[in-house]
Amino acid sequence: MTVHATAFDDAVFSVDDLVERMGGNAHAEAKVVRRVRECIGNGIEPLNLAGDAVQQARFMEARRILHNLRSDISELGASRFIGACLALELALAEGRVVEIPLLFTAAETELRLVMEHAGAWLDQHAGRATQRS
Repeated sequence: MTVHATAFDDAVFSVDDLVERMGGNAHAEAKVVRRVRECIGNGIEPLNLAGDAVQQARFMEARRILHNLRSDISELGASRFIGACLALELALAEGRVVEIPLLFTAAETELRLVMEHAGAWLDQHAGRATQRS
């Protein structure tokens, strides 16, 4: 298991298993670094797009965006975000509009945590600040 500089919650972000499944070596870690960058590269913009769709009562589109985001982020071991996102998707599917704002806030909070933890992991494993071009 990787030792982190700060206390990480594996339910927020954990790619240690992914690194191990890909070979557990430097090459596998480099692949995971690229994947983490891809997953967090858009920040919370997809969630903002889903929010715009919700505000315009385009619930099917919002669910599609959320589903794709959940699928991408799931690779990062972000089970808390996955749960929050799935709850939001289900509320949209079932038309529980009263619950949507609270569930949306929960999903956003969890996604921001994933981004923070992923960024810290990248800093630790790939020198993120020096790698940007």
